[in-house]
Amino acid sequence: MPSWKASAPVVGFDLDLTLLDARAGIRATFAALSDETGVTVDADLVVSRLGPPLENELAHWFPAADVPAVATRYRELYAVHAVPASRPMPDASAAVEAVRRLAGRIVVVTAKSTALAEASLERIGITADAVEGALFARTKGVALRTHRVDVFVGDHTGDMIGAREGGALAVGVATGPCSASELQTAGADVVLARLGAFPPWLLGEATRRS
Repeated sequence: MPSWKASAPVVGFDLDLTLLDARAGIRATFAALSDETGVTVDADLVVSRLGPPLENELAHWFPAADVPAVATRYRELYAVHAVPASRPMPDASAAVEAVRRLAGRIVVVTAKSTALAEASLERIGITADAVEGALFARTKGVALRTHRVDVFVGDHTGDMIGAREGGALAVGVATGPCSASELQTAGADVVLARLGAFPPWLLGEATRRS
């Protein structure tokens, strides 16, 4: 298990279904996109498998040659339909506050674009010290190493892969599309049923390591 500082840890968080509940907004955005393009997208199916990059999802519905342009338009629509509908995941603020209590830093690493991630965080009232967007799985590891992240928290197997790649302790929260067993198989050092379990775990670990 990776080591980390008991005081002033650098803690990374994934965004969608870890800190941010964007499901209602994503449904609305895909509905608007379907209206514009005439392509019917099953938004409920989309939100059941959030995590990978947008382009991966769009490739299920649009010809490969159209995906870059559709992705650009989706992000424009997301700013209109999804950002205002953004909600924090339960206990997201408490998870961030637990890091601050240890004088730690917060780094958000997400597959969402950096601009939309920053707008979403502002909407839900969470301040990060750094936001790194457009990253998934192993590419998240690059950002984690750059920011010297000690602990990375996420809901997707890709987050666990990224944490391992980045040398961070991998904490899985079973609040997204991946089960606890899937998170463990992907390399999670710790799996929590919900984000509300993170503050006592973090503070307990800090006490144990001090």
